[in-house]
Amino acid sequence: MRKSKIYKFLGVLILLVIIGGGIWYWQLPKRHKAIAKTFLFEKLGIVNPNWKVENKLETYKMISPEFYIDGIYKSMEGPKSSNYVQLSQDSTLLWLTGFQVKALDNSSLKYISNDFICHTNVDFNDANYYSSFHLEKRIGTQYPRLTSLSHGMEHFSFPAGYGVPMKGTEFLYVTTQALNHNLPDANFWIRHEVDITYSRAKTTRPLMSRTAFIMLPFNESDPYKSPLDPGTNQCIPVETRNHTYDDGKGNKLSGHWVIPMGKHTYRSSVNQQLQLQDSLRLHAATIHVHPFATKISLFDKTANKPIVISNIVNHKGKIGLTRIDPFSSEEGIWLYKNHDYEIVLDVDNTSQINQDMMGSMFLFFYDKELDDLLQKGLK
Repeated sequence: MRKSKIYKFLGVLILLVIIGGGIWYWQLPKRHKAIAKTFLFEKLGIVNPNWKVENKLETYKMISPEFYIDGIYKSMEGPKSSNYVQLSQDSTLLWLTGFQVKALDNSSLKYISNDFICHTNVDFNDANYYSSFHLEKRIGTQYPRLTSLSHGMEHFSFPAGYGVPMKGTEFLYVTTQALNHNLPDANFWIRHEVDITYSRAKTTRPLMSRTAFIMLPFNESDPYKSPLDPGTNQCIPVETRNHTYDDGKGNKLSGHWVIPMGKHTYRSSVNQQLQLQDSLRLHAATIHVHPFATKISLFDKTANKPIVISNIVNHKGKIGLTRIDPFSSEEGIWLYKNHDYEIVLDVDNTSQINQDMMGSMFLFFYDKELDDLLQKGLK
């Protein structure tokens, strides 16, 4: 085959690959497009995928790679990056005491609006973590997410005298994601700074985390059809591939759903998620909701009263969350294994279109079992 034919063949092949790649890219959901662009930027050397890390004065500080903001990115759609965190080079017992995330200008690294922060998830390896404390029976019983910070709640600290214990050589896995609700013509780069504070104090009391969130039923045969009876608490899921769960009876539930215009209330039992084998004392809670949420509460149905109420302030004149009230208490609040609990979420969609919603609580309980082990000298 002559060289000219080979060149023509290669040219046609490259053109077909480019066209096919373009078709594939434009058919992707927006969050997958962000992942594809981030991967391409890293491979082309446009973005350095490495995080900047500093660990001193009991604060682990890290700055993410650059995130390219080139349009609207709603919750869980934006570019993101992940990093492993190891607080120490030895197995000294440390206490996690607080978390913070900030948005930075890419060049100056000065703080900018937190409107560009979607969420920051802090996960752990539950097999390694519980094995190090001889609590193997807990492995696999809960999703191994310690907590999550998100727009409206970008910083959080545990009450004085409490923390989450971990060996210094254990790893946390941190993922932070960008957001942009209000600038459709955006064309700039940002970073996120994530801070994890910890302590070596020996008098700290241990907390354990349990995640509870709203899950709503939907029509499996036609999931995007509006429910005929709103009183059934059914929803329209944003999608069925992610954040879809089984209720244990073969029915599908969605943790990421669509809210229509106006005021609405959503509720969901969280007994299965709490897994209360005995009474537990709640000392802290972080919240994850999306814009247009106005209040979320942990409700005791047996006592007919809210346990935790978090009021939510939305931006005025644009989409976003100004503040989400956290819960933090040295005294704590008791939850009982023979009570029924649910999460109740109030929303007010003041926009002219449907919006997406989630309602989650990361609840931190005093861990008496682990405290007893630590008091006996477990190191």
